[in-house]
Amino acid sequence: MKIGYALTGSFCTVERSLQELRMLAKENSVIPIISENIAKTDTRFGKASDTVAALTEICGRAPICGIVEAEPLGPSVPLDALIICPCTGNTLAKLANGITDSTVTMAAKAHLRCDRPLIIAISTNDALSQNLHNIATLMQRKSVYFVPFRQDSPLSKPHSLISDFSLLPATLENAMSSRQLQPLLV
Repeated sequence: MKIGYALTGSFCTVERSLQELRMLAKENSVIPIISENIAKTDTRFGKASDTVAALTEICGRAPICGIVEAEPLGPSVPLDALIICPCTGNTLAKLANGITDSTVTMAAKAHLRCDRPLIIAISTNDALSQNLHNIATLMQRKSVYFVPFRQDSPLSKPHSLISDFSLLPATLENAMSSRQLQPLLV
């Protein structure tokens, strides 16, 4: 398959996301896509340049990191599926409300024009507060599927959810058959 694989700024989960990408890239053609924050922000979890280098090495091509580059990913450059892993609360909110002001949201908008699967692996500290309605909105949308998720630290971060990235391949397989992997809450 030809898969778009997008990363947004949940920096603490980027390494786990790259592990899943390595496995997907063994059997699929993958186009990497990164948010502006992933492209430029160095954090305690790593340098932006190291993430870009890892994506380039894994996928055999530099990541798309601009709105203009992402726009053709619909009809002009069709993907079988687009994965956003990790997907931040900010990106969730933009997708739910039709805001297309970043590389990843443009890639998703362009991709969804063709009713092909968009797989979202959330990682956000406000999922059970400000973003709960955005998750519900996206769950109702055609062609949008979630990697099953759980609370990652219920006592210290009671509003936080994270997808079980190891379930990404099974979610992709189900999404390709227009099914949401169950159970959604793990």
